Amino acid sequence: MHAVPISANDIPLDTTRLQGAVVRILRPLVRLFLRRGITFPALCCVLRELYVNVADHDFALSGKKQTDSRVSLLTGIHRKEVRRLRGAGAPVNVVPASLSRTSRILARWLAMAETTDARGRPLPLPRVAELGRPSFEALVASVTRDVRPRAVLDEWLDRQLAVLGADDVVTLLEAAFVPRGGDEQQFYYFGRNLHDHVAASVRNVLGPAPRFLERAVHYDGLSADLAQDLEQRSRDLATEALTSANRTAHHACATDPGGAWRWNFGVYVYAEEMVPAAGDVASDSGAPPRPDTASAAGSPSDAERRGASSPTRRRGSAS
Repeated sequence: MHAVPISANDIPLDTTRLQGAVVRILRPLVRLFLRRGITFPALCCVLRELYVNVADHDFALSGKKQTDSRVSLLTGIHRKEVRRLRGAGAPVNVVPASLSRTSRILARWLAMAETTDARGRPLPLPRVAELGRPSFEALVASVTRDVRPRAVLDEWLDRQLAVLGADDVVTLLEAAFVPRGGDEQQFYYFGRNLHDHVAASVRNVLGPAPRFLERAVHYDGLSADLAQDLEQRSRDLATEALTSANRTAHHACATDPGGAWRWNFGVYVYAEEMVPAAGDVASDSGAPPRPDTASAAGSPSDAERRGASSPTRRRGSAS
């Protein structure tokens, strides 16, 4: 764990810009909270404990013992409440065993040339095969020997991740790559992927120079048909990139001595109809309230300035 010493530069007097960005980030999360019954008081309890935990573990001064008074000063939480909340330890991110196993099997299935086609798509595999030939049982055994391959297959069939044909061939279903809404797998990756994306952004904001790659291409003023077409094309491009990255990492791991580092390469695609509400402080899309307002990516390009004269003109940017 790396302590993050606090300095005068960490606490600017004007936090308006940061607060505006945070409101925009939190808006879809608040919608999720309300739909799932997480009330404001319940969220406050979570945030209070998290504030204390982060201040306690991430902002300790080198060579000095962290104190209730310092945590209280950093967080603005009363010292008695700090004393009650401290000592719980840093949050532990535990990957469910079945989820970790499934992810590793899928990654191997998509990485090996003998289990994918020329475009990197997973081939159907016979459940069993002769020694040295690709099969589902051999694939599972190459990843784990703690669980029988048949038990893994039964779990996948129950979760509708794969189907077993009459010819005893196992075929992956789309659900193996797109978790069902609200299940354990989706919530795990929801937390992990959003955490890593936000953590990369925070590192870039706090650091003297961007440490992590974080770029986007975004256009507005599009027709529904074009937006849907671009969404599908970007899905295809993203799938190719993820498949290639997985294959590269899988082969590199074969000769890597191992260590304490982890790596995540992620991608997202988003599209929506922009219908700004009057007086809305921060819409999900961040649609500009006036057609001459610069995009959140920074100063508008020449093309954006030309398009700014009419709200129906298309505007594009890479950020």
